[in-house]
Amino acid sequence: MKVRRNPKIKELTSFDKAFGCPVIGTDEAGRGPIAGPVVAAAVFFPCFNDEICETIKFIDDSKKVNPKLRKELSEQIKKVAKYSICEASVEEIEKYNILKASLLAMKRACDALLPLVQEALILVDGKFIIPSYIKNQKAVKKGDSLSASIAAASILAKVHRDEFMETLSEKFPVYGWQKNKGYPTLFHRQAVKKHGSCEWHRQSFLK
Repeated sequence: MKVRRNPKIKELTSFDKAFGCPVIGTDEAGRGPIAGPVVAAAVFFPCFNDEICETIKFIDDSKKVNPKLRKELSEQIKKVAKYSICEASVEEIEKYNILKASLLAMKRACDALLPLVQEALILVDGKFIIPSYIKNQKAVKKGDSLSASIAAASILAKVHRDEFMETLSEKFPVYGWQKNKGYPTLFHRQAVKKHGSCEWHRQSFLK
């Protein structure tokens, strides 16, 4: 990876190792868009040896990583970690609200991953733990900038959702999702006004 940036892998892995137990990091992507599902990922690194740290040394909060590098990192993470990626639908976002839907997607991702991992502490990005979930968990504010596992989850979730919206844009080209990924850019908002919304739009967000 030809990238001019200072890797913070030691800082991120030290945060996870400090808990003294296996950890699963979980994070979501897609809380801000006005269209599409919210996607969550859960990631478990079996260890942080030199080989793994070198492979993922440029991980960080997905928002701080350019799209090309995010895709590269997503593939690298999948090679060295156990992971799962799940969604909460537009219908669930409308039914529960975006925060609850995000936590629901995280719960699904953790549920899918836990059978592959022995008892672990779940690190949940943000201010809230997953409600009504009898698992050992800890909320970590700005966790995607602190924890290697959460940062990796943020990258997997972001890449998965972006690719989903790009694919969806082939069926709904008027909204420009291949570029805006469902976020409320000026082009996207003007397209909704001109062409109306579709089943993938979050109607409560349009209000």
